[in-house]
Amino acid sequence: MFRKINDKIGVSPQITLDQINDAKAEGVTLIVNNRPDGEDPAAPQSADIEAAAKAAGLDYVAIPISHSGFSAPQVDAMIAALDSTKGKTLAYCRSGTRSTLLWSLAQAKSGMAPEEIARLAGNAGYDITPVRAMVDVLAAGQ
Repeated sequence: MFRKINDKIGVSPQITLDQINDAKAEGVTLIVNNRPDGEDPAAPQSADIEAAAKAAGLDYVAIPISHSGFSAPQVDAMIAALDSTKGKTLAYCRSGTRSTLLWSLAQAKSGMAPEEIARLAGNAGYDITPVRAMVDVLAAGQ
């Protein structure tokens, strides 16, 4: 269920509390929640995932992304989250798309080439076209 973007990060649709231990078994040390609370009231909410992650010895960060889009503070928060761990990160949202797009923007701002970002996201089954122009602008700013 977890889709590998590279050796440092995977993305996923909404995770369950039971999948926290699966993530840990795969070497995940940080879980990033990109889903706003209440988007699906039947899904585990942020506090539930955070408690389960911490109980499993994993770090947890919430950077909720609504359907209204991405902001510079969210991109900076993703960069900080990724920089905070030496292990693997698992980022999730409803489908994994917002997590992948936020990762893409963070990588562009951090200097990764847009073509490489698109390739890695594509290998995981995600298309960065919705944010490709922003990726190009952020990458050019380096």
